[in-house]
Amino acid sequence: MRSWAEWVLRHRKWIIGFWFLVIVVGGALSNTVNNRLTIDFSLPGQPGTDAAHKIEKLLHNGGETSPYLVSLTAPAGKTVTGNEAAIGKAFASLTNAVPNQHLRILDEANTGDKAFRTKDDRTAYAMVFYLFDHSPSAKLLTDPIRAATASAATANGLTGATVGVTGEDVLASGDSSSGPGVLGETLLGAVGALAVLAFVFGSFLALLPLVVAAASILGTFIMLLPITYATNVSFIVEFLIALIGLGVSIDYSLLLVTRWREEKDHGRDNHEAVKVAMETAGHAVLFSGITVAIGLLALIVLPVPFMRSMGYGGALIPVAGVLTTLTFTPAILGGIGPRIDWPKIRHENRASRAWSRWARLIVRRRWIAAALAIAILGALASVLFGAKIGQASSASLAHSGKAYDALQQLEKGGMPNGTLTPIEIIVKSGAKDTVAAAVRKVDGIDRVLVPDDASSNDAAAGESVIVAIPTNETVNSKSVGVVRDVKEVLKDQDGVLGSTGLGAAQIDFLHAVYGNFPLMLGIIAVLTYILLVRAFRSLLLPLKAIILNLLSLAATLGTMVLFWQDGHGSKAIFNISATGAITFWIPLMVFAFLFGLSMDYEVFILSRIREEYDGARSTDAAVVEGIGRTGRLVTCAALILFLAFAALASGPGTDLKTLATGLGIGILLDATIVRSLLVPSLVSLLGKWNWYLPAGVAKLLRVEPSYPHPEPPRREVLDPPEEPALTH
Repeated sequence: MRSWAEWVLRHRKWIIGFWFLVIVVGGALSNTVNNRLTIDFSLPGQPGTDAAHKIEKLLHNGGETSPYLVSLTAPAGKTVTGNEAAIGKAFASLTNAVPNQHLRILDEANTGDKAFRTKDDRTAYAMVFYLFDHSPSAKLLTDPIRAATASAATANGLTGATVGVTGEDVLASGDSSSGPGVLGETLLGAVGALAVLAFVFGSFLALLPLVVAAASILGTFIMLLPITYATNVSFIVEFLIALIGLGVSIDYSLLLVTRWREEKDHGRDNHEAVKVAMETAGHAVLFSGITVAIGLLALIVLPVPFMRSMGYGGALIPVAGVLTTLTFTPAILGGIGPRIDWPKIRHENRASRAWSRWARLIVRRRWIAAALAIAILGALASVLFGAKIGQASSASLAHSGKAYDALQQLEKGGMPNGTLTPIEIIVKSGAKDTVAAAVRKVDGIDRVLVPDDASSNDAAAGESVIVAIPTNETVNSKSVGVVRDVKEVLKDQDGVLGSTGLGAAQIDFLHAVYGNFPLMLGIIAVLTYILLVRAFRSLLLPLKAIILNLLSLAATLGTMVLFWQDGHGSKAIFNISATGAITFWIPLMVFAFLFGLSMDYEVFILSRIREEYDGARSTDAAVVEGIGRTGRLVTCAALILFLAFAALASGPGTDLKTLATGLGIGILLDATIVRSLLVPSLVSLLGKWNWYLPAGVAKLLRVEPSYPHPEPPRREVLDPPEEPALTH
């Protein structure tokens, strides 16, 4: 790291010019990158996705989508009875109502099922299946469908009829604005970060991490562009790069700049201060970045394209953060650093007295601190046993607006909410009646629709699609039992080519992703352990770090269950009722990101404790000095990252809010309960066992071996003599 720092200082002008060029080019290319991102939650090779693709190929609609539910309420003084033909024509007109869409309509006219009208005989409805558009900028078909239905109703003598459009996608998008957008969210997070940095530095140096973060974020978009040509990349990556990239880059730069100031305050000249900061804080940044990247790259073992794309894209975030921090930051510090560190209200010539007192208290009461922290995390983690994995229930998606009103009208009129999540079954046309009769017998199936029109039957292929309606919506791991039962029945039926739907997707995802989770966890744990053994020169400290991380993650997911699934807080903060489940892909993303992000703080703290111990301090003294030096830094870094996640939570959609709050909760738990209580208390409890790295293992990892040195009695550490006042 010293050699690297010397190279950077020699070429600092070229490096600064390069990163400003990255900012310009990245800004110019960001829209191009965003336009190449996609929405694709398919699971290639899984039965549900295979069936969905067959349906899309056969009928050019459905498969990967939940249908729109289009309601038509008769004008005052009229009922559905007596106007069946007019209503049927109005719905049938939708088949070609939307350009570039081959809509499939299921209603009373083509199924003969009177369940498509409400109990008061005032409203009829139709299920409208459409082809999924993978572009993030694609708009819902709500407005053209509503306009076409109203126009056709008027043309068929139903002037004054009221048209409503609802469904899973419509409810999820709501009728509100889409939020501040990625740029707005990033600026919101940056303003919060600037306030924290101004407090930390008390000088214009607070602007430096923001400039470095801008270079890191835009550099990440440049690196992402070629990946979008090699594979589909999820639109969610755009939000992750902007907001998590902001927090990570600022945190890394904050660590390096703080250590540079400390060395300057201890009397080193500017370039020597940069070199020492790179040897210590830069070393920690490098290992932290690799740890974060490992957690995200482990996503590539999952057989799910959109998760893999988030692994590729997400791993670029720490890579860019490390590159900018270890080049751009020291280049600026080595040049104009001292001039922009003005008026320098705060100094770094001694450890924080408040954090040192806190660390001394924790070390003195280490058993109590460890037991309290474990009890809190254990209680939160225990909630995880009641988790439901799936998708937010319709009841939590919207509580106002036209889509909500339309759904309420239909449900009050007797429509089962399982209509929102139908099971599509592709069969040989000659077998559709036999298959439908078998599926009707499944407990939990309200009815099976066998349409007779061309939009659901392909005479040339000899194949048809029938639709089973569950009594209740199948949106999570606890409600998909009826889908499994239907699948079992279909195994014994001739002519069945496959089945799909939202419930089938939940089953496939649980099998494909969570079935491979032990492999993903094993890869992350082994690689992280090897990396941290080398970083800490200890066999025990990395093992403790991984165990604490897993406990912290379990507590975070448990808190998400309380907050979102059970609704203890989601209504008060976001005006969103209990979701009833955690969206299927979110726990994996929270795990992949938090495992590395929270390990950052472990690396920051333990690297400093290791440094102090190597300086001939006792274990307890190293803990006190290490926490005293890093406590304020880690707290502020966590706050900056939390503010970035808060900005992310302002974005559109319940899923994005759930992901952002999960990451934010995890960072707060980690920076408070884990790093402020558990880490110092456990390091103190483990004593000399922290510092063993036998020569054989050290040689294999190409580092110096480590053995504990003699330590003074604990009372000399916990009750030190008064320190003389320091002069500056």
